[in-house]
Amino acid sequence: MKYHAMITGWGEYALDFLNDPKANCIIIFNNDAPPDLAEISVLHTKEQLLAIPAAGDTVIIGEKVFTITAVGEEAKSTLRELGHCTLSFKGGNVPERPGCIMLEGDEPLTAADIQVENMIEIY
Repeated sequence: MKYHAMITGWGEYALDFLNDPKANCIIIFNNDAPPDLAEISVLHTKEQLLAIPAAGDTVIIGEKVFTITAVGEEAKSTLRELGHCTLSFKGGNVPERPGCIMLEGDEPLTAADIQVENMIEIY
């Protein structure tokens, strides 16, 4: 396991990105995120990143399973330091932005999958 954190809550606007087909992403952050960032983020427990995520790794959010297709250079450090990155569900082998981890899966992530105490795991 490379990373394992529990969802503790989310900001008022955090799920807007997930519900927007053009964005199709969530922003994650440790639960001590600054207020301006917390309102757009899915918050989780502060945990140690044990290894850098890479293409081919598996991400599990609640019950949904995704494969990492690309990792932005900035995401590698911000996930370790702040528990922060953008999880984009568009797939593709090029990150949309430096802070993105691109994912693809058989089932889309929905707002119903974002629940307090659900886990975000990377293997």
